[in-house]
Amino acid sequence: MLKLLIADDHPLFRDALHRAAATLLPSARIAEVDSIAALQSALERDSDIDLLLLDLHMPGASGFSGLVFVRAHYPQVPVIVVSGNEEAEVMRRAMAHGASAYIPKSLPTAQMGEAIQVVLDGDTWMPPDARAAGHRLPADEADIARRLRDLTPQQFRVLMMLADGLLNKQIAWELGVSEATVKAHMTAILKKLGASNRTQAVVAASRLQLDPSTRLPVVEED
Repeated sequence: MLKLLIADDHPLFRDALHRAAATLLPSARIAEVDSIAALQSALERDSDIDLLLLDLHMPGASGFSGLVFVRAHYPQVPVIVVSGNEEAEVMRRAMAHGASAYIPKSLPTAQMGEAIQVVLDGDTWMPPDARAAGHRLPADEADIARRLRDLTPQQFRVLMMLADGLLNKQIAWELGVSEATVKAHMTAILKKLGASNRTQAVVAASRLQLDPSTRLPVVEED
């Protein structure tokens, strides 16, 4: 039995994806999550997933960071990115980061099913007008993606909370750990990202946003 996982924080679109997948694969077991934290928990419980349908805009992720994390820790799981962003460059960047397909949310249900089947058959899929051979990521984006892959799941959670502007004590409360543990994670994150402080770490992570020129705010603290 095929196992599909849908990761999207919009309940109506999650339902549309579920119906499209169920129509194509009526015997498949389909689960749903609505955040990166829930996605991580689901994959930690069962990584034997045949296909992940992943929205780029979910709580706990910044741009392509969720995709990079999944591809690093669960390389055996094919990922179809599902997004409302229809810019050809964003689609090509997603594919360069390891997505097996990119489905715009405006795509008719029948074509969504076609894309899902193509990936399950072992191939890749993109909208025809977005295809370009040999697309390569900018050097700085490829470098931070490589560094991000070295983060442990908990370090990734801490970095994404940091990017949301949370203080150490807030991160500690959210994760149910001590502030000392959060500081230890921060030390490891800075080392792996090649950053000397929290601001540099957030700026590095912001290179994986859909618009890499945007910089995320960060609150400095000891």
